[in-house]
Amino acid sequence: MADQQQLDLLRQGVKDWNAWRKQHPGIRPDLRGADLSNTDLREADLREANLREANLSGTSLKEADLSLANLSLADLSRADLSDAKLHSAILDATNLSDANLSGADLYGAVLYAANLSRANLSRANLSGAVVGQTIFGSVDLRTVKGLVTVRHLSPSTIGTDTLLRSEGDIPETFLRDAGLTDTFITSTHSLTQNPIEYYTCFISYSTKDRGFVERLYADLRAKGVRCWYAPVDLKTGEEFQRRIEEAIRSHDKLLVVLSEHSLNSIWVENEVMAALEREQQQHKWVLFPITLDERVMQTSLPWAATIRRTRHIGDFTCWKDHDAYQKGLERLMRDLQPDHPPTSKF
Repeated sequence: MADQQQLDLLRQGVKDWNAWRKQHPGIRPDLRGADLSNTDLREADLREANLREANLSGTSLKEADLSLANLSLADLSRADLSDAKLHSAILDATNLSDANLSGADLYGAVLYAANLSRANLSRANLSGAVVGQTIFGSVDLRTVKGLVTVRHLSPSTIGTDTLLRSEGDIPETFLRDAGLTDTFITSTHSLTQNPIEYYTCFISYSTKDRGFVERLYADLRAKGVRCWYAPVDLKTGEEFQRRIEEAIRSHDKLLVVLSEHSLNSIWVENEVMAALEREQQQHKWVLFPITLDERVMQTSLPWAATIRRTRHIGDFTCWKDHDAYQKGLERLMRDLQPDHPPTSKF
């Protein structure tokens, strides 16, 4: 529990408190569990104070000195910590949601399991700070100083809202050490630079059509479409099949390349059926078909006939001709824009 005399003195006002601190430099204030919510503590000298489990919600700590303070499990939600000094402060499991930390100096601070959701970190200094299981939700990290020097004890939560608000301007070292994979980091650039310009897509195809798929994949990526295809033989075992299923689920659309070869592929059939089932469950377009020949118009295969009856099928039958290929690509790019859904009946 807090030292009641110290707590009463602090509540009298910052001027009296700071004067007392100067007279007793060797005393470490004991304010454990104190209720100081919505209090004006601007410029308060709280160095080395024990504020564990204290309620500082809505409190003004602007330009306060909290260096080496213990703020573990404290509630600092909506607190104003702008330009505050938090050198080597302990903020384990501290609630900093909606707090204003603009210009705050958190050099060497420990933020393990802290909640920074919606906090204002503009110009804050996190050089040498320690994080792990820390929540960076809906925060703009673009102007935060020292992110590349942050020490990560374990993965943290980096919200997609944070990636979008930061416009992708976050050091890759920070993201990687926070637990994001290289594949996700690469995808993040497309997500943040063009967040809703194009749907993401998984390309379903027969390996016998790999020449066309490699060209299409390169062109889609060059135009900012985040897409994925398996540049290896699909008959490589269960582990690869599991990875394929995960990739399909993680993309908005399934772009199926129809041809004489793919119509005979059980892999392609399974992927198409999964896309059709997803459409029924989510009531939105998932399957985008294109064709390299006329076989889809002639086949009696039920799944292919369903595509033929219900979808516009992109025409790449003359894909080796430059002009014909570019015309088909232009149409496909238009269909992959959220504002331009396919013209077929759902």
